[in-house]
Amino acid sequence: MGINNSHPRGDAALIDGKAIAAAIREEIKAEVDALKKAHDGRAPGLAVVIVGARKDSQTYVRMKRKACEEVGIVSFHKELPETATEEEVLDVVRGFNADNACHGILVQLPLPKHMNEERVLAEISLEKDVDGFHPENIGKLAMKGHEPLFVPCTPKGCIELLKRSGVELAGKNAVVVGRSNIVGMPAALLLMKADCTVTVVHSKTKDPRRICREADVVVAACGSAEMVKRDWIKPGAVIIDVGTNGVDDPTKKAGYRLVGDVDFENVKKVASQITPVPGGVGPMTICMLLSNTLESGKRAFAS
Repeated sequence: MGINNSHPRGDAALIDGKAIAAAIREEIKAEVDALKKAHDGRAPGLAVVIVGARKDSQTYVRMKRKACEEVGIVSFHKELPETATEEEVLDVVRGFNADNACHGILVQLPLPKHMNEERVLAEISLEKDVDGFHPENIGKLAMKGHEPLFVPCTPKGCIELLKRSGVELAGKNAVVVGRSNIVGMPAALLLMKADCTVTVVHSKTKDPRRICREADVVVAACGSAEMVKRDWIKPGAVIIDVGTNGVDDPTKKAGYRLVGDVDFENVKKVASQITPVPGGVGPMTICMLLSNTLESGKRAFAS
């Protein structure tokens, strides 16, 4: 399916991240089951390292462990106190690097302020960097004719949503709003690999509205609630909203509701397809982590 620039009146079709992620998890489970049969019950393994007691980090880790169980990936877990030294964290990473039962290592960010995040992440073996943030993986992502071992999970999920929603990318104008290392920059590189003409809009961009108006595909990842407005979007564009922002809402039990970086209610009136928040990009991130772990396991078993 191409991008419909003569979008008829009526709301955009929803890109259902929950349903797409559920379908991909079923595919991963089938592949893991096949691997187990072929390799005497051995399955890919994912290790998660968490330092400190941040509630949001612990919630993410619980979700990751549950997701692993559902598809048959073995889950390893190491929790260290906030007071742990950087060397202690590095030792844990080195232990998982040497463990043949572990095929992916994820250090939950952010780390406590007294630790050098870059040094800890660089310690993860390139072959087990399922988060895709090793400088060599990012470097290969940026190079024509090279493929990284792993692609960062959230941007990979964005591209998967586009592909599975029938959006043809080659030759299209794509705008990425935001230039973070975690989402914006790798998303721009992936769109370029898919043969889009890519522009990155950031805090110093002059007239971001004009630039976004030319886009067939907009990936919004700027971390600013509902920044991308209806008049930024040309009719028929496809919108991937990566943002998750809490805004005050006294009608909600928690006192707030989650919104994206896109003004969803108004933008959906002009876009052809759009991801909701929540339920769009979010479910894809952990799903792509499972996908990367599976790929790592397959490579290890093959060798």
